[in-house]
Amino acid sequence: MTLKSADPNSQIYIQVCRYYLRTVKRLMKEAAELRDPTEHYHAQPLEDNLFEWHFSVRGPPDSDFDGGIYHGRIVLPPEYPMKPPSIILLTPNGRFEVGKKICLSISGHHPETWQPSWSIRTALIAIIGFMPTKGEGAIGSLDYTPEERRALAKKSQDFCCESCDCLMRSALLPLTANSNLSAEDHRAKKLAQQINFKVNAPAVTFFTFQFRDFCLPQVEASLATGAEGSQTPTNSSSSEPLSPRQRRAQQHGPPAQRAAREPAASRALFGPAPHHPQNQSHAGSAVLIMVLTLALAVLIFRRIYSANEYKFNYDL
Repeated sequence: MTLKSADPNSQIYIQVCRYYLRTVKRLMKEAAELRDPTEHYHAQPLEDNLFEWHFSVRGPPDSDFDGGIYHGRIVLPPEYPMKPPSIILLTPNGRFEVGKKICLSISGHHPETWQPSWSIRTALIAIIGFMPTKGEGAIGSLDYTPEERRALAKKSQDFCCESCDCLMRSALLPLTANSNLSAEDHRAKKLAQQINFKVNAPAVTFFTFQFRDFCLPQVEASLATGAEGSQTPTNSSSSEPLSPRQRRAQQHGPPAQRAAREPAASRALFGPAPHHPQNQSHAGSAVLIMVLTLALAVLIFRRIYSANEYKFNYDL
């Protein structure tokens, strides 16, 4: 017989504990699978924190990172693998900022693209594949010159982590001509090929210049036209004083006659002409339509540009 608590808070606590245990079980399984270093990567959790891992990856061959070994941290959320980890590089490399969470589709910056079927092994292989791609202004990305990246690749061999005491020169197995991929590597590589690297910054920059160079002058011209139309032309009327009889005739005369005889300055001050609100309305409508059209175009083209994705293409 199983006793069930009627307290809703107790039920929630039990569910959270079960979920947490599943996460711990998953992490312990991955730690066992990644216990031994390979020629290309290695990752293990810290001794006192199962949710923080330190990893080492070899730079992709035939690239500016060839010959380099790079170290970093993977911080896993309690909801892993339902939520993505945060990835932080610790070795200067010229592609990712040091000590800052990088923005990739496998990192915490893009939970909408994360898949629970991905693992830490998948993330390591994807990091290697992302290194030769362009940063394009993404969060935590750098665009160093090829010469600077090659120099950093040579220096990376001497890097030693203060937290895990891992020296890069001996962190991975040496490369050999007969290095073969394991079955787990093949599965991780197949999953990593589903990962895309999206870049949206150029689209925003493009439309910023378009608005500044084309649309903004048009808006200013429309505003200037509306301002000119709102100005009341002053007629050169006689400044001679009216006699008492003429003033009484203007006050008791028909409205149209009074409007015709009224000085232009008084009409501008107390009674604007009937067509002025219409001109202002047309100018305001034109500006509003132009702004809304521009906003719609920006949204559409950002969606189109986000479809142009860097496909993962890396051979171990």
